[in-house]
Amino acid sequence: MAAELLQCRSLAKNLVGLCLFLCLASAAFPSVEAKVRYHKWEVKYEYKSPDCYKKLVMTINGRSPGPTINAQQGDTIIVELKNSLLLENVAIHWHGIRQHGTPWSDGTEGVTQCPILPGDTFTYKFIVDRPGTYLYHAHYGMQREAGLYGMIKVSLPAGESEPFSYDYDRSIILNDWYHKSAYEQMTGLNSIPFGWVGEPQSILIQGKGKFNCSTPGIEAGLCNATNPECSPFSLTVVPGKTYRLRIGSLTGLSALSFEIEGHNMTVVEADGNNVEPFVVQNLFIYSGETYSVLIKADQDPSRNYWASAHIVSRNSNTTNGLGIINYYPNHPRRNPPTSPPVGPRWNDTAPRIAQSQAIKALKGYIHTPPQTTDRVIVMLNTQNRIDGHVRWSVNNVSFGLPETPYLIALKQNFLHAFEQTPPPEGYDAANYDIYSVAKNVNATTSNSIYRLKFNSTVDVILQNANTMTVNNSETHPWHLHGHDFWVLGYGTGKFNISTDPKKYNLVNPIMKNTVPVHPYGWTALRFRADNPGVWLFHCHIESHFFMGMGVVFEEGVEKVGRLPTSIMGCGETKRFYKP
Repeated sequence: MAAELLQCRSLAKNLVGLCLFLCLASAAFPSVEAKVRYHKWEVKYEYKSPDCYKKLVMTINGRSPGPTINAQQGDTIIVELKNSLLLENVAIHWHGIRQHGTPWSDGTEGVTQCPILPGDTFTYKFIVDRPGTYLYHAHYGMQREAGLYGMIKVSLPAGESEPFSYDYDRSIILNDWYHKSAYEQMTGLNSIPFGWVGEPQSILIQGKGKFNCSTPGIEAGLCNATNPECSPFSLTVVPGKTYRLRIGSLTGLSALSFEIEGHNMTVVEADGNNVEPFVVQNLFIYSGETYSVLIKADQDPSRNYWASAHIVSRNSNTTNGLGIINYYPNHPRRNPPTSPPVGPRWNDTAPRIAQSQAIKALKGYIHTPPQTTDRVIVMLNTQNRIDGHVRWSVNNVSFGLPETPYLIALKQNFLHAFEQTPPPEGYDAANYDIYSVAKNVNATTSNSIYRLKFNSTVDVILQNANTMTVNNSETHPWHLHGHDFWVLGYGTGKFNISTDPKKYNLVNPIMKNTVPVHPYGWTALRFRADNPGVWLFHCHIESHFFMGMGVVFEEGVEKVGRLPTSIMGCGETKRFYKP
């Protein structure tokens, strides 16, 4: 017995020694799988001519679009951001990154942080916990339209492969471009009489477009068609190779159709989620969405081909954005011998709805949704008037941000900082005619929020209707911060809460973070309220959100850790701020 006891003690001592060795070894040789990716950015205005017209552009380290963030799944991203705008605040949202455990890094001014003041430096830190294609952009006022945006590419860990094959990986960001500043646009939107932003002057493909410098009324010296800054975007391809194109849209207003002359595109990823592949000639893409498509360079290699971005869903006179698919070894600036693609009719909604319905989760990558829901919120999207101002509303309530960000107000128990009466969870569906201008277009404003039970399942039905213009209904891309949601279905006309849920796809629905609601139609989505924090859900059209088209969800905020004081400094939090 004594001998056995000595043997046990010896074994225990050896195990302790082994554990100590492993701990020391892991400290000396840390895991190579997850890395810290550090970026030091300076945001400032510079004169640029992305479409040949010279204007002030908001840049990151002198660039617009800003630098692409490249990372692997599990990496930590640190962005040290200096605001050198002199006269403007700033905040950057990491679009599609769910911010598990770091809700204060979502970059949403008024919701998760106070804005970064001129001259201040703020550090964002978060983990990219899954592969895919994501975006970043300004989230203060309408600054996204000033050029502050870029892409985030997250790859699988070394040794793992995608469920689709390709030879090269390339990125393209699509954007619409205005010559008026964001502040001029906001002033018009908030004025009586109302001053609409109008259609954009250009469509940019990877930050490059072409405005007609011969347009009457252009001040001499402002527009130079030979400026190399606005030479068309050119993507060089090797004949016979397959390319993964990560395509993201950060338009301020426009829905787009993107196509590459003579080439089919196979859709394989949407908002970071793998898609059951399907082939398109025109990729319909809405602001805030990302897609990966595969193209094969299998056309006549003796020439180049057009890439074209065309506005749909609005009767726009904006010229198509054009780029060049350059077949090596042709010259990258050599124009194709053909006319550029015209694009589909702007008001043909059927193919757009068909593409939305075609997006399903790839077999083997299906995240099965909960089969039932705990709560249903129906959101009627309408255009309204409040005290003479034109606004957008959800269930007749137009949203406005409080001075104290919700995340801080809730954690510090400053409940007086925003309205406590919950927003409406539906509208008078039985009597509301979605095809006509509302009989009473007046609405109210509020900054109240939806409080969700933690870990509950929530359905949101987005219902589109007529605007204040006869026979007009617009496309709205809605984006949810902090989550992906299951897209359960789309429909035309008014949502029927008794019959339409029976048609939901509960088998292989795609998960996304941004989804369109089509004219005179509805979109149904489902998500789990399982990410502690406060999360914005809003129309991704800049002017629409500025005019009140958004809501806020709170879930499990009591589980959020101690807030960094660097997110404070505005409203009720001025005394807590420590840079």
